[in-house]
Amino acid sequence: MVSTGAVPNLAFRRLRGQRSAGEFAAAVRRSAREISEQVACDARYIGRVESGEIRCPNYAYERVFLHMFPGTTLADLGFSPRETVRGRGARTPADTPPPPTLHSDTYEESDVLRRVFMTSGTTAMAAATLGLGPPSAAALPDPRRVGETEVSAVEKAVRQIRLLDDRHGADGLYRRASRPLRAAYALLDSGAATRRSTADRLHAGAGELAISVGWLAHDSGRFEDARSHYAEALATARVAGDAALEAHAFCNTSFLARDTGRPRESVRAAEAGQRAAQPLGSPRLLALLALREAGGRAGLGDRTGCERAIGRAHTAFGRGPCDADPEWMTFFREAELEMLEAQCWSALGDWSRAARHARRAARLQDPHFTRNLALYRTELTWDLARAGRVAEAAAAGHQVLDLLGRVRSTRIRAMLAEAVAVLVPQRCVTEVRDFLERHTEATEPAAS
Repeated sequence: MVSTGAVPNLAFRRLRGQRSAGEFAAAVRRSAREISEQVACDARYIGRVESGEIRCPNYAYERVFLHMFPGTTLADLGFSPRETVRGRGARTPADTPPPPTLHSDTYEESDVLRRVFMTSGTTAMAAATLGLGPPSAAALPDPRRVGETEVSAVEKAVRQIRLLDDRHGADGLYRRASRPLRAAYALLDSGAATRRSTADRLHAGAGELAISVGWLAHDSGRFEDARSHYAEALATARVAGDAALEAHAFCNTSFLARDTGRPRESVRAAEAGQRAAQPLGSPRLLALLALREAGGRAGLGDRTGCERAIGRAHTAFGRGPCDADPEWMTFFREAELEMLEAQCWSALGDWSRAARHARRAARLQDPHFTRNLALYRTELTWDLARAGRVAEAAAAGHQVLDLLGRVRSTRIRAMLAEAVAVLVPQRCVTEVRDFLERHTEATEPAAS
């Protein structure tokens, strides 16, 4: 329903011409692809713009619209100035939208997401909520200043989320992690960081936090939430001119696109990430982005393109680590390289080759990274099952079940369920039957 007082955007409606809202939305998505941008535009979004419900587009949509209509400004397209939409005093109660629900299309717009994140109101309250524990009133800083303490708290929250995810998986952590993310963007929006170096660190920290929370959403099956968080991180990177953050955002966007059946988008995002990463001097980052591209090409059935991307990844990885490697890439070791290559061969239907790489990944993985070890063994279970080596698949599946009590990841459980579906017709094999019975016992409480 359109908010009371919304003014229809007639200028934007005229630009649509005789095309339907759906046809125009498709044109927007095509234009986004031309500039390697990420938008989830549909007929409903176009309707909300034309009705005046969306008074100013987020940064991603702005770039797309200005690309579609060269020489125009946002005002020419019928939009309000951004500062009048995002300013604290810019909205009347009638303008304020209802809180978005998970998986709704409202969650797609980065500007709406920011409004949800900035509910804490003041810098003081925002800083109090940084961290995963309950806020402490004793920790309230001066609301007029953002300095080393607040920026370090954002950076610490990023590290803490990554550590907990490595050990336990995303389920149950996602909603807790959303609080420090809201706080980080409230600090950013306050404009209280007067020093350029502090502001730059705060932008980078908030963007990395958005990616970390987006990954938790991704791993726990909240794909639309993940897409929104990654888009917000990309917008933050573009505003701050932060190539490292931009490369990271594109890396995760590519991964999400591959996981949600959009291989062309996966390839485009990976290629954009490689362009952003090129001047950063990190061969390992380029290797990971090449593997993201390989995964997308495998999803397209492009074996030759996939093999070339894998070859580039191995060459770059072989140059070794360096001081320019981003902190978030600590997970990207030889075991992860083997796992990502296994997934490529699996997507191409070369199950035995995929199983060899998955087995190597599980063998190389540090046992302290419980979630990844469970993931690698799940991939091995799937590949062996599809290769017809069902007894071996059952043995690998038992090893996954050994870890599931310590790992809560919807993604891993879904992958294991797919392997189970492949094994069900082979339940006459003793090893398979034992595994299937144990899997049923282990998953029944989660399903009830």
